[in-house]
Amino acid sequence: MSDRSNSNYFSPHGGLPPQTQIMTDRAMFTEAYAVIPKGTFSDIVTSYLPFWDKTRLWVLARPLSGFAETFSQYIMEVQPGGGSDKPEEDIYAEASLFVVEGEVTVTYEGKEHLLTEGGFAYLPPNSGWKIRNNGSKLTRFHWIRKAFQFVDGLELPDALFLNEKEISPISMPDTNGAWATTRFIDPEDIRYDMHVNVVTFEPGGVIPFAETHVMEHGLYVLEGKAVYRLNKDWVEVEAGDFMWLRAFCPQACYAGGPGKFRYLLYKDVNRHMKLGSPFSALR
Repeated sequence: MSDRSNSNYFSPHGGLPPQTQIMTDRAMFTEAYAVIPKGTFSDIVTSYLPFWDKTRLWVLARPLSGFAETFSQYIMEVQPGGGSDKPEEDIYAEASLFVVEGEVTVTYEGKEHLLTEGGFAYLPPNSGWKIRNNGSKLTRFHWIRKAFQFVDGLELPDALFLNEKEISPISMPDTNGAWATTRFIDPEDIRYDMHVNVVTFEPGGVIPFAETHVMEHGLYVLEGKAVYRLNKDWVEVEAGDFMWLRAFCPQACYAGGPGKFRYLLYKDVNRHMKLGSPFSALR
């Protein structure tokens, strides 16, 4: 499964390193963050799912007690003719999809939506969506899953079918375009409890302070390289690497070039913090 394409987005293609390769690598897992470098996405760590045909996946993140608890993230690899008529077993799970290679057709409420490279879909919980690769090449896409947090009086969010290439990036204030975000979901629409963005840094762009906040993150590097501050460490990352951050992990970035540094970003938003039972202290 090695049909390399000219995609602008990096995606893993499996295989195994040679027996002569040294084992020293950049993989790390700490109490505050994890880095999964691109070299670890080999054939022997792929998984399979019920009701999916001609499909394998790499699991990037899953809820872990005491770490990041709100989401899971997969890279799906679907062969021509593959896919699923029952992709999601959990009726409470919402989904965000982002295509990094090839194309895939998502059927939602009886209507087909073709997602090509850069294509994004948001699918609300219990929506009965289906997905197929009707093309002639392998398709690879990110699938971010979250247990939707229902709020009495709020309607379910709408499904979205978009493409990054058709959305204008929004420059962060006072950065002169060096740091920008492509936003698939309106940040002021309170119905949504997850956001997925593409973040772009021009060479020399920085996050100029150590962000420290409650939102959990999954960051998959789509293009380029940078030095990323994670908790107390500066870590060098490149296209194909995944960073997994728990709540309140300090983070910053310096994109030294020579090209753009871009990543797909997940974060949980727009909901109260869950509290323990008021009777738990009486036990």
